[in-house]
Amino acid sequence: MGKVIVVTSGKGGVGKTTSSAALGAALARNGEKVVVVDFDVGLRNLDLIMGAERRVVYDLINVIQGEAKLAQALIRDKRLETLYLLPASQTRDKDNLTAEGVETVIAALKQSFDWVICDSPAGIERGATLAMRHADVAIVVTNPEVSSVRDSDRIIGLLDSKTLMAEQGERMEKHLLLTRYDPARAERGDMLKVDDVLEILSIPLLGIVPESMDVLRASNVGSPVTLSDERSAPAIAYFDAARRLRGELLPVTIPGEKRGFFGKLFGRKAA
Repeated sequence: MGKVIVVTSGKGGVGKTTSSAALGAALARNGEKVVVVDFDVGLRNLDLIMGAERRVVYDLINVIQGEAKLAQALIRDKRLETLYLLPASQTRDKDNLTAEGVETVIAALKQSFDWVICDSPAGIERGATLAMRHADVAIVVTNPEVSSVRDSDRIIGLLDSKTLMAEQGERMEKHLLLTRYDPARAERGDMLKVDDVLEILSIPLLGIVPESMDVLRASNVGSPVTLSDERSAPAIAYFDAARRLRGELLPVTIPGEKRGFFGKLFGRKAA
C-alpha cells in the first residue's frame, strides 16, 4: 500500500509544483514507483514542469467523471520508467472535483504506487482541501517571507482539522520545506532566517532549497531539477529531502553556514 503525500502551501509562487516534481523524480530515481497528481484544476502547470504537456489526452477530472479509465490518464515519464503523472484539467473548474471521486482515485493509486504525491493548489479552497484530505504525510512549502510563513501556519491548522486523519483523531505527519533561501539576504534582514521560520511554524524541517537559477532553467526545459542537473545545489537539497521522507536521519545544513539541524524537533515524528 502506497503512502500519500500532499505538497501544500498557503501562498502561491513558493515553488510547490517545482518541489512536487523534483521530489517525485528523486524518489523514482531510487527505483520506487511514484505518481504525481496535479490538483490545480483550471491552471495545470505540473505537466509543463515534467515535460509532458503535449502528451496529455485525459486528466484527473475525466477519471472522476467516468469519462476515462485511470490507466488511460496516467502518463509515464520519458526519462524514468517508475515516474508517472496524473494531470489536471485546464477546461474544467474545481467544482468538478468531488470528494467521492478523489477518494476512489487515491485508493486506486495507493494500490499501484509506492508514493502518491498530490500537488495541491495554493490556499484554502476546495481543490486544496480535497488534495490534503487523504494524505498520510504533508509537506508544507514556504519561502522565508512573513506573508508566506503566516499563510503556511494557516495551512497547518487545516491539516489538523480538515483531513481524514483529523476526523479519526490522529495527527498527520507534517514537514517543512523551505524554498528560495538566500543566506546573504537573510543575514541582511531582507528575509527571515531559518530559526525564525521554525520558531513560528514548529514542524520538522525536511529540507532547505537555496535560491538558484538552476530551478528556473530546469522548468524552462520541462524537467524536474533532480533530473536535469542532479549535481546542482537545489537538486542535492531535494535528493536529501527524499531520503528523509524514506526515514533516513540526515542533518539539514543551512546554505552558507556550516552548522546543521539534527535534533528532536527535526526527527521523524508526527507534528
